[in-house]
Order: sequence, then structure tokens, then C-alpha cells
Amino acid sequence: MANPRRAVVGLARPEEEPPTTASDREATLPTAERGKARKIVVVMPAYNAAKTVAETHRRIPPEVSQVILVDDHSQDETVAVASALGCKVIRHPHNVGYGGNQKTCYMEALRDGAEVVVMLHPDGQYEPEVLTDLVAPILEGRADFVLGSRMLAPGGARAGGMPMWKRVANAVLTGIENRVMGTSFAELHSGYRAYSAAFLRAVPFLRNSNDFVFDTQMITQAVAFGQRIVEVPARSRYFADASSVGFLVGLRYGLKTLWVMLQFLAWRLRLARPAIFRP
Repeated sequence: MANPRRAVVGLARPEEEPPTTASDREATLPTAERGKARKIVVVMPAYNAAKTVAETHRRIPPEVSQVILVDDHSQDETVAVASALGCKVIRHPHNVGYGGNQKTCYMEALRDGAEVVVMLHPDGQYEPEVLTDLVAPILEGRADFVLGSRMLAPGGARAGGMPMWKRVANAVLTGIENRVMGTSFAELHSGYRAYSAAFLRAVPFLRNSNDFVFDTQMITQAVAFGQRIVEVPARSRYFADASSVGFLVGLRYGLKTLWVMLQFLAWRLRLARPAIFRP
């Protein structure tokens, strides 16, 4: 198993008592409950993924207890294909966006008793086999939130076919975010993530955006709420049927990411109290 890279986490304001962390909650469990096999649930936020979901599902490791696919009003056969695979399928009657889809994913996983939740894109862009490495830091009690980083292995993003403009934008935004948050992550724009159930209960993710910047808000909330974040190496590949945002959507995402950083800085300096950072 790849060695995870640990990053600096937790920037609670000194005058305030930091919110309860997932590790604190774990410590309150009876000794017999700690370290036992956990219910791992994979959630798939899906939109027009009929061509790829079956192959992605086939490659999910056997230790996963359940797969939940939330369909964001696809115009293809995503729902039918996922249902035939045995996934629990929820279909939005209207398209609500990538962030809105994730909100449904996580709420449903928590309702079903998930203890570790992995977001896996159904288009096959991220390798399902790496899921074992992704959940290990949580199962071992070392993390509350794990990022699958494509930048930990030198040349990994390029080998997977990530366009140069995306690699440059990723590196620039990650550098700015690290500077603002006081962290040292290799990549903050991976869509491959694992969360403990305690983490999802601790951060107010339902207040986040319904679009792509939801992912950035989750990271800033993790830092603001003192959660432990670990990175592990992950691989992705770009191909014809993989979903990928274009330049204009990517530009809007970058600008929204910078806005979230301004909100975080204002919160840290006690100049404002954005809703996403309120307990």
C-alpha cells in the first residue's frame, strides 16, 4: 500500500473552542468498538454515465459494503444500468449540479449507516482499485478526510493525460490555497475523496454550493473545523467518455475557489463569519 502524505490541518480561532473532531468522537467509543470492520459505502454522483458505470462498478474492491448512485437527471440510461448492477439508485427529478448531487450522496450514505464514505466518479476517470489505499488512513484512525492526490507521484497527472492548462491551474490554485490555509498539500483539486461518517456530521456541508466549488468548500471546512486530512497517491486518466470541465467552466471554478479563499481569510482574521464556517 502506498505511503500516505500527511498535511497540516486545523486553524481554529484562538479565542474559540475548536469544534469536536472526528477523532475525538472515535475516542468516546467503547474499546471493543474501536478498530473493528467498518461499513464502507461508495457514492457515485452521476450524470450521463451509462457508458462507463458498469466497468467502474466492476473494479470496486470487495470490501465495499454498498454502492449508492445519485443520478442528477441524466438524459441517458444511467439509472437503468446502475439498477441492473445492484446499486442503490436515487434519481433527482431536476438537475441540481455536482455539489447538490454530493449532498444527496452523503445524506443517503449516513442514513444507511455508513462509517466510511468514498466518492467515486462513475466515469472511470479515477481508478477504483486505489480505494483500498484511500480508506486505510480512516480505518487506522489517522485521518478524518482523505484526498487521492494525482500530484504526489512525479509526472502522474501528465501520464494520465491531464491537459497542461489544467495541471498549471491546479498547481497555481493549490499553491494559493496552501498559503491562505497554512497547509502543505500536493493537490487540492482531486475528485477522489474518502470521509469518515463523523467528519460528515461535523462539517455543515449542506450549506455549501451546489456547483463544482463544493469540493473546495469541503477542504476549507475541514481545516476550519480542525479535522485531520491525509493525502494518498491516486491516478486518473482522461479519455473520450470521461466527464471533464472545459476551459470556461474551469475558469469560473478557479474564480470561485479564490472567493472561497477570501471568505476563509476573512473568517480566520475575524472580519466575517461566513455560513459555511459556522458550527
